[in-house]
Amino acid sequence: MDIKRLPKTEFAAAVAQIAGERNINPQEIIDAIEEGLISAYKRDQKEHGIIVPEEAIFEVDLAPESGSFAIFEIEGDKKNNVTPPGFGRIAAMTAKQVIDQKIHEVERDTIIDEYRQKTGTLVLGVILRIDPYRMTVGIGKTEGICPKEEQIKNESLEIGSKKLFLIKEIREDEATGKKDVILSRRDPQFIVQLFMREVPEVGNRAVVVEKIAREAGQRTKIAVSSSQNGIDPVGSCIGQKGSRIQSILSELPSDEKVDVVAFAKNQSQFIVNALSPVSNVKVISLKNNLAQVEVPEDQLALAIGAGGENVRLAGILTDADIKVSAVKKN
Repeated sequence: MDIKRLPKTEFAAAVAQIAGERNINPQEIIDAIEEGLISAYKRDQKEHGIIVPEEAIFEVDLAPESGSFAIFEIEGDKKNNVTPPGFGRIAAMTAKQVIDQKIHEVERDTIIDEYRQKTGTLVLGVILRIDPYRMTVGIGKTEGICPKEEQIKNESLEIGSKKLFLIKEIREDEATGKKDVILSRRDPQFIVQLFMREVPEVGNRAVVVEKIAREAGQRTKIAVSSSQNGIDPVGSCIGQKGSRIQSILSELPSDEKVDVVAFAKNQSQFIVNALSPVSNVKVISLKNNLAQVEVPEDQLALAIGAGGENVRLAGILTDADIKVSAVKKN
């Protein structure tokens, strides 16, 4: 049997080094080498004028301990050794590219799996490229993609700038199998994670984010409650002299406002709270989630908001269709 042999120390050392440096299972490297050897064999045969049928099945016997290998063609129950004479040097050269690519893919998959465990959290990224359809962001050892639909409309970001992003999901292309880390600045959970980052009481669950409604780039309403007596949930989120909410706003487009309101189990009271910053709100009727609300005449515009955003977001927050009317002062 024509078995090609690599020096034991050279092969073992190479596999151990690659596995250690890239945190890859050594067996995955062996699998990549076997795949590379088959690719190299097919190419070698083609260069010698021999066309290998597409349906041909090959198998590599590779001894991990020594690096000894042989290529076999499987024909039914037969296993024919087809390793060409002098194939070792050719295999080393032609398989290298395939092996390197496979190792790169394994390494990337390992990194992607690390980010899969971080889904739903924030990551600081450097904007590398921007095109009409997506933004490519450097995040540690890999790159993430922020599609157009996950960007904040009219937010102007520059290449080279550092921004926080929500790790939204790992998306796999069904055709190619390529996996991408999908990032977002538009998702409402981006705001929730900012509060967890800036407000210790939210981070340790003493203050709970109950509901959130967001129109990215314009306005966000977030309803909070306290799980511990003596803690003011709204005050905790705002911070002394507004310090905490200002830290959150600094991560958002300058036009986006954030209203922090107290959650209430009573829907009427929740609607009153949700229409913040309007005061003297009265719920006249509430039936089948249709709420008739009155506000002072001079606060009607504030209650409705630019383009109706305030009342619309309050409705999303409270699961109600809110109709606002004005009450004239006597």
